[in-house]
Amino acid sequence: MLNRRNLMIGAGAAAAAGAVAYAFAPRAPYDEIAAEIRKPLAPGASPDLSYLVHYATLAANSHNTQPWLFSHDGSRGAIRPDFLRATPAADANHHHIFASLGCAAENLALAAQAAGWPADIAFVPTGEGHVEVDIGDGQAGHDKLFDAITRRQCTRSPYDGRAVPVDELKQLEAAAQIPGARMILVTEPERIEQVLEMVVAANTTQVNDPAFRKELKHWLRFGAATAVRRRDGLYSPCSGNPALPDWLGRAIFDFVFTAGSENDRYAKQIRSSAGLAVFVSDHDDRAHWVQAGRSYQRFALASTALGIRHAFLNQPIEIPAARRDFAQWLGGGVSPDLIVRFGYGDPMPYSLRRPIEDVIVGMA
Repeated sequence: MLNRRNLMIGAGAAAAAGAVAYAFAPRAPYDEIAAEIRKPLAPGASPDLSYLVHYATLAANSHNTQPWLFSHDGSRGAIRPDFLRATPAADANHHHIFASLGCAAENLALAAQAAGWPADIAFVPTGEGHVEVDIGDGQAGHDKLFDAITRRQCTRSPYDGRAVPVDELKQLEAAAQIPGARMILVTEPERIEQVLEMVVAANTTQVNDPAFRKELKHWLRFGAATAVRRRDGLYSPCSGNPALPDWLGRAIFDFVFTAGSENDRYAKQIRSSAGLAVFVSDHDDRAHWVQAGRSYQRFALASTALGIRHAFLNQPIEIPAARRDFAQWLGGGVSPDLIVRFGYGDPMPYSLRRPIEDVIVGMA
């Protein structure tokens, strides 16, 4: 899901590229668009699909592919997978796509509740499967999770190592508890190191896979101009790297994106974190992947409200054999769906989203 990769650029290349980056790809238009995308909206007098989708699309999703399509028929809405935006090398069984649908559905339901339209979420297994949202009439309900939607981000940088207070950890656990899915906290240093070993092993496998490298490169947006034009994918400064002209970033990618550099970066990031959150579900199927996405999204919004940063570490989920080993490490009896590190740190630039007319089916 929800896996935002980092591109490691060597010290010498970064220094040279930094000057070029701002000459060719000024950040100001990017930042203005990112801020505009996250402006709060006022709801209409009746269920307004544009309002709901505005908040739904600010949910987390793998590689920022935004693999969703929205439709609305009276009081019933649907969120369907957009398989044209699949990432088969990282997500062969579409697990992350359906988790992303759950994330979007949770945001949509919170936005509906805030407007006085209580919403019920259900998975419909017909065909490929989709999420259905029944919207009713009621009294507007204020929820701090809704207030956090426009500020949530995956912050892919080192944190400061501070521990999260126990009472706040309990709040995060409570927020993530939904039918069929929940969060398991990992805060013991020894167990964090064990997860790090699994992340490094799985990451090494992926980085050395030509299909994975090609897919990741396709979704990277090295310069602001490309990021603004596409409004999707992984923009370099969102991972703490300098913006580059697209041609230069693509030219040097294969030389600097190595297992060693990536593993070193993940080790620093994990060891600077307060802990890890593992999102698990009762069964390994699409309905429960959606629930795991909802569970994560609620955690993400609750942590944002508390000033806690987080980022994904999904490599052990994306390789089938590694996922089985990780499930055994957890103790069995659950399906591991998402892995997140959390802690305290400074915000990073926000990622962009496509215009809502591009994701609403049938909208002119």
